Amino acid sequence: MDGGTGTPERGWRQGRWSWIGAGALAVARGAGLCGLAVAGLVLLLALLMPLFLAGLGIGLLVNGPAHWPAAEGAAVRAAPFAGLVVSLLLFPALLLAVRGLAVATRRLSGDWCAVPISDPYLSPPADGRGGYRERLRWLADPATRRDVQWLAVNTLGGWILAAVPAGLMLYGLLCLLGGNRGHPVVATPPAFPGSEPPMLLLLGAALIALGLWAGPRLLRGYGLLARSLLGPTGQAALALRVAHLAQTRADTIDTGAAEMRRIERDLHDGAQARLVAMGMTLDAADQMLGDNPAAARALLAEARESSAKALAELRALVRGIHPPVLADRGLAEALRGLVLDLPLRIHFASELTGRPPAPIESAAYFAVSELLANVSKHAHARQAWVDLRHQDGMLRLGVSDDGCGGADPARGTGLAGIERRLAAFDGVLALSSPPGGPTVVNMEIPCALSSPKTSSC
Repeated sequence: MDGGTGTPERGWRQGRWSWIGAGALAVARGAGLCGLAVAGLVLLLALLMPLFLAGLGIGLLVNGPAHWPAAEGAAVRAAPFAGLVVSLLLFPALLLAVRGLAVATRRLSGDWCAVPISDPYLSPPADGRGGYRERLRWLADPATRRDVQWLAVNTLGGWILAAVPAGLMLYGLLCLLGGNRGHPVVATPPAFPGSEPPMLLLLGAALIALGLWAGPRLLRGYGLLARSLLGPTGQAALALRVAHLAQTRADTIDTGAAEMRRIERDLHDGAQARLVAMGMTLDAADQMLGDNPAAARALLAEARESSAKALAELRALVRGIHPPVLADRGLAEALRGLVLDLPLRIHFASELTGRPPAPIESAAYFAVSELLANVSKHAHARQAWVDLRHQDGMLRLGVSDDGCGGADPARGTGLAGIERRLAAFDGVLALSSPPGGPTVVNMEIPCALSSPKTSSC
């Protein structure tokens, strides 16, 4: 490892440019989020249109233009009510648009603001069917009402959090341009001292730096504000939690039953068959021992070979259930031994200071084992990387390779099974595998580490 590249000066430069890049990215994302506020304003006006049309129609009925002809006056008074009927028929479509905008806000809050927001909606009508009233009842749940509240809050002032950094940088750029012209912005004497070119340059640089500094912080504030309205309520979060636990419980039961069937099949077709054959061989050797000792010794040698193969199969079966090295030495050493046994160059890094709970260790071990098996079989990779660490109460595992990419959980490569295995512990799996590679899989499992065991030897 080259140690000459990590000088303090270079580290300071990288930190400075990283800070500027993060700030500029946050400013650009904040400007992009302002587009959501514009779309929200349009939807909010469309939602208020029925109230406007109803008020207009009532006003024309009460104070209709008496000087118009009767037919023309009736048409004018009926027009708002016709528009009201049309707008009510389109109301579910508007609510769907509101929901789509809220879903986009939740996704961008997680991706851009680092504030993930869970989906709080009820399940849609079965098979997407249902009449106007059924779809309206499905859409008019508390989560949709909170979506409309978010539209109002975001339109009336929430967007300011996202727009302030961009505004500071824009005004700072204008000040820099004014300072570079070489004369004050205010031409009529007496000029304000801050309008002189040197002060403009200083003010512009300060505003740009302030915008870069405030960008990530205000962007996160915007995400927190969005989560306060778009996130599930306590009751909705409890319902989602119950549904998630019910689903993961069912998946765990199904996975356990499938694993038991696999173990039974492996025992029946492997070790059990060999043990039965070995018993028959020993019986034949016993019958031939007096008459043909040479043949009996050959049968005993065959039985000894069968017993060794049965023992090897039993050991492989035990390793498939729970590897002894995992119980004895922990997750990091078990994974280290796993990568050494694979016919592939694998870079392994671990920063564990303790041991996760045994069930989580087992789930993490077999998840990484399945991913590395996929790399060996399907990725056509020259090398792979495995990273293991514990941060912020999360066990984080990363597996990546330089292969051909294109991994898809829907194509039966075991990724769906890994997701179900992790979901039993509230774990998540994130996959990035564009065609042509590389493939990057990140897994997170919430857990606490126990203190590392010390030996008395």
